[in-house]
Amino acid sequence: MQFFRAGELVRSYGISTSAKPPSNVKGSLGTPRGLHRIAERIGAGQPPGMVFKSRRPTGQHFSEHPEAATEKNLITSRILWLRGLEPDVNAGGEVDTYDRYVYIHGTNHEERIGAPFSAGCVLMRNIEIVELYEEVRSGDLVMIVD
Repeated sequence: MQFFRAGELVRSYGISTSAKPPSNVKGSLGTPRGLHRIAERIGAGQPPGMVFKSRRPTGQHFSEHPEAATEKNLITSRILWLRGLEPDVNAGGEVDTYDRYVYIHGTNHEERIGAPFSAGCVLMRNIEIVELYEEVRSGDLVMIVD
């Protein structure tokens, strides 16, 4: 993922997207494509690695969770909740990114960054999502392409 300001590349980040093919359709578990905006920023002030459940910090770092819980991908560190901006592509009905709860967030499986792994979200390393979180604001645009 690349971050631009005033048309100039500021920073690149390694990411992981869906283990399934890209898709904007509800229930597909594919990472949605197209133009989005950051609808909500969640997690300010939480330490890197904090686990979130229903967008609320659990009070535990992912290393404190039982091994069975950490086998799956956990939502960690920060959440940038995306809202699609293209009607019938990623906004509205069965293709609504926001209603699908698609986020950019940290993961407890940083070793898998760069390979398809998520259930539709965009995964980042914990320190890097914290860094990105500080750079972006609600309303900033995000383009997800193949």
